[in-house]
Amino acid sequence: MDSEKFEQAFKQINLNAALCVETCLFYIDNEGRWFYQGEPLPTKFARLFSSILHGIEGEHFLITPVEKLKVAVSSTPLLIVDYQQQKSGQFLLTTSLGTEFELEDFHSFSIEDEGVYMNLPRGLSAKLGRACFYRFVEQYLTDLDSYQ
Repeated sequence: MDSEKFEQAFKQINLNAALCVETCLFYIDNEGRWFYQGEPLPTKFARLFSSILHGIEGEHFLITPVEKLKVAVSSTPLLIVDYQQQKSGQFLLTTSLGTEFELEDFHSFSIEDEGVYMNLPRGLSAKLGRACFYRFVEQYLTDLDSYQ
């Protein structure tokens, strides 16, 4: 499927569709681990489901053209386990599921008392995992003047 057809199909997704089930069948914990009905979900399935995960008004849903399921999320739905700053200034982020996202620049990160967060496409958010957090602090927060 070429990208134009994919974009047309993606636009047909009805973000306001009614829920298929009122209860949350999926849960994402603080470490970005997915669970289905209380059982750990293999990473390959979590990666697949994360591609249809959306954040809408503080809630999370798996949305397809015909179904919408609510997902309970402990903190943020995605945990960043690695990042690389590109020569262009953009950041390439890698999640615990092996998916990747790009951020425009350093100012795309939100530094809060609880950690370092970022907004991602489809209304999603992520936070830096522990190792990334310490690396980020060492690289970028010890000399904030150079990034302002």
